[in-house]
Formats: sequence, structure tokens, C-alpha cells
Amino acid sequence: MIFAIDAASDRSDICGKRGRRAPGVTGRTHPMGCGDAPPAAPAEHDGGVPWTSPTPAPVDGPVTGGDRAILEGYLHWQRQTLLNICSGLTAEQLAQRPLAPSGLSLLGLVRHLAKVERIWLRQRAAGEAVESLYGGPGAPDDFRDVVPDDAEGAIGELQQEWRLADAAVAEMSFDDPVEFRGETWSLRMVYVHLIGEYARHNGHADLLREHLDGVTGR
Repeated sequence: MIFAIDAASDRSDICGKRGRRAPGVTGRTHPMGCGDAPPAAPAEHDGGVPWTSPTPAPVDGPVTGGDRAILEGYLHWQRQTLLNICSGLTAEQLAQRPLAPSGLSLLGLVRHLAKVERIWLRQRAAGEAVESLYGGPGAPDDFRDVVPDDAEGAIGELQQEWRLADAAVAEMSFDDPVEFRGETWSLRMVYVHLIGEYARHNGHADLLREHLDGVTGR
């Protein structure tokens, strides 16, 4: 009941926005001015309305009890945090690389984490014979060639990968072995690793979002 995102709270528009934040946590704001990162003209969606990245539903999780419920809940919170950072941005904004010389973009991070979910939970843990995304482990394809036209599909792909990954390991024990580069991990350790992966990249995403339109505290 603590690591909740209230995805509908405390948001205004244009520049100098306040970000959405967990109840009880003071958000940070840092208006940057509209001239700092002018957005590209958004592509039109159905009915001429520009598509924007969707707002995730609020999530919550336990802070006592067994480690599986805690780790599954916290991974779910980290997943939704990434979507919350992306929420409301156009496809063009998601594809921008605003922090030169870095090639990072929010769209690249979305694609990367879809790939990581498939590698760790479906391929390595559950042993599913599924094709790798974006070239598989170590390949940079997820960060390269990001274009606005791929943004909506990439968000949907990530959400679908969450569902498939969760289903793939649902019947496994947290003590089940997972082989990785000559070492034997437990499924429990895989969850810890994924939480760390999201935490790292959500930090990157926070900086990208702030530079795009000034929103912080997501």
C-alpha cells in the first residue's frame, strides 16, 4: 500500500508542468520555458487528433509479507513509472534525442525494456523459444532508427510483453534456477535484476522528459 502512482493527479499543461507523483511524496517542478525544447509538430491520429502516450492506471503493492508479492508489485510499479514518464507526449517527442551527444530517447528506452523483459522472463527463465526483439542481448537496434511512426506500436508492444512475461513465469517458483552465462540464478534474483534495470532507465527517462517539456517528479 505504499509505492502507489496516482496517474491522474497534479498535472497541468504547456510549460512549467508539475509531474504526477506517489501520494505523500513531494513532487519536484522545474519550469524550463517553452523555448528550451520546442516540440515537433505532432502527427495526426484517427480523426485528426494527435496520438499521445497513454496514462497508466494507478498501481500499488504490499510492503509486508512474502518476497514474491513484494517483488512482483515493485516491478509492476517500476513498469508503470516508465509509462507515467512518457504519458502525454506525442510520438515525435518520444522519438527525440534531446540530450546530445547521447543517443537516448524515450522511445528507445521503451523498446529496450520490452526486449529486456522478453530476454529475462520468457527466454531465460521460462525457456520459451520466442524470437528476440531488436537483435537480442547486446544488440543496439532498440536504440537505433527510432522514428515517430513506431511510437504507438512500441508502447503497445511493451505492455503486451509485460502480460506475456508475467504469464510465462506465473507457475514457476522463486527458487527455480535460471542459467545465465555459466552462473545459476534464481527467479527471485531475476526479479531483483529487472527492478534495478527499470530503476536505472527510469532515471534516464526522467532527465529526457524534463529536457523535452520541463515536467519532473514523475
